[in-house]
Amino acid sequence: MAEIDKRIMGVDYGDSRIGVALSDPLGIMATPMTIILRIEEYKDIIELLDIAADNDVGRIVIGLPISMDGSLGQQAEKVKTFAIELAKNTAIPIEFKDERLSTVVAKDLVRKARKTDRKTRYDAAAAALILQSYLDDRVGNGAV
Repeated sequence: MAEIDKRIMGVDYGDSRIGVALSDPLGIMATPMTIILRIEEYKDIIELLDIAADNDVGRIVIGLPISMDGSLGQQAEKVKTFAIELAKNTAIPIEFKDERLSTVVAKDLVRKARKTDRKTRYDAAAAALILQSYLDDRVGNGAV
């Protein structure tokens, strides 16, 4: 059974921005929340953890950009390095979720919805897709 009232945070880590999404307290639906404009790693981590604290986050799911052939490329290594630094600064459990094509799908969905709110740009929408995929997998595996 999912922890009631503990949200799950989805993170789409990029070189310029970090997309952030949150689940509802029951862990059923993901919603794009905001983007963090990258400044420096420590400040980015503090901002992410502030969002987690303000929203009672009990788990963080970070999209891992696995190549189509299943290998881990340069961006995946950057994500893993960031996740290690994030983990050093919090007790919140952190998991990875394969994010292949999430940004491409997010761009298409945002375009179709004609959504132009800068706080829920492609990065936040991609974070929501990553998180929703994670939430759907949990339901399918009987984790909820």
